[in-house]
Amino acid sequence: MSQHLKFIISGGGTGGHIFPAISIANAIKAQLPDSEILFVGAEGRMEMQRVPAAGYEIKGLPVCGFDRKNLLRNISVLWKLWKSQRMAKRIIREFGPSAAVGVGGYASGPTINKCADMGIPCLIQEQNSYAGVTNKLLAKKAKKICVAYDGMEKFFPAEKIENLGNPVRQSLLECPLSREEAARQLGLDPSRRILLIVGGSLGARTLNESVIQHLDLVEQSDVEILWQTGKYYHDEIQRQLTAHGPVAHLKVTDFIADMGAAYRAADLVVSRAGASSISEFCLLGMPVILVPSPNVAENHQYHNAMALVNKDAAIYVADADAPGTLLSTAFATISDPQRLAQMSTNIKQLAKFNSAEEIASRVIDMAKNFNPSNK
Repeated sequence: MSQHLKFIISGGGTGGHIFPAISIANAIKAQLPDSEILFVGAEGRMEMQRVPAAGYEIKGLPVCGFDRKNLLRNISVLWKLWKSQRMAKRIIREFGPSAAVGVGGYASGPTINKCADMGIPCLIQEQNSYAGVTNKLLAKKAKKICVAYDGMEKFFPAEKIENLGNPVRQSLLECPLSREEAARQLGLDPSRRILLIVGGSLGARTLNESVIQHLDLVEQSDVEILWQTGKYYHDEIQRQLTAHGPVAHLKVTDFIADMGAAYRAADLVVSRAGASSISEFCLLGMPVILVPSPNVAENHQYHNAMALVNKDAAIYVADADAPGTLLSTAFATISDPQRLAQMSTNIKQLAKFNSAEEIASRVIDMAKNFNPSNK
């Protein structure tokens, strides 16, 4: 019988934080089926829906980010932070974890901070090549820091760092479909080259504008396009497409439920440069054009992208340039089989396998060595 241990996993805000967190939880349960796992997230954020859908309990904190444009609003932010610290302490006392994992995002700050103050061993997992503010603040209190890029000593104590890569959604790696089967399932023609354009779980305005402004190029090409607009932008995109008229070989959707099939079908992907997405591309050997979002902390998506671009494992297009050049770059690239093959080979060399399992084993070791009497 496996040892009964309890774990807290905290963080979220975006799929880039949530998917690794759930992957780590799944790996802990695979290694210790009798373990208990509690998530702590931020009220109103994506994790409050995604985590229960994955089968785990989650508690929400009222914590939110600082407003750098309107400093007066930060009075309420500080109040919510204070309240979240108190709530986190109560949650930790009631649940009684033997170890805690922070994946970044608003909620991980007060949760991991309080766990560490209470003597509970903490591991933080940093997905990006440029560390987030929360993880940098927590680094001194963490027992171990798992990263996905080399050179993270500039953010964290070197003796705590271990590069284990980013956990990814296991379903993507286990897609049983052939390319032809995946294409047909998605309503695409497998005899044509297939371009997948995806702006992350919420969509991306720039990527959408890059397509809608050049429907003439789409019509002139012989490429099939699967375009995920994101729910926020979908209605407006549909209105513009209706006004334009039918566009052949263009399939538009607000959300792709089966990303495993989408990746399997695609010959080339256009994407933002979130850390989790990049880890997926590496493991799958996907040729990709990266358009880093400029609307993220410390411009970390640019650093994520350049870690691949500098090894000729991806193509970079600046967000400001994308509306003018992205689609033409994509069509030129997808028409060059040799270039696609080289990118696939290069990006595969950057993949780190079994990340979730490796991180889970570190967390479990910490929990097994935890002595509550030493708190």
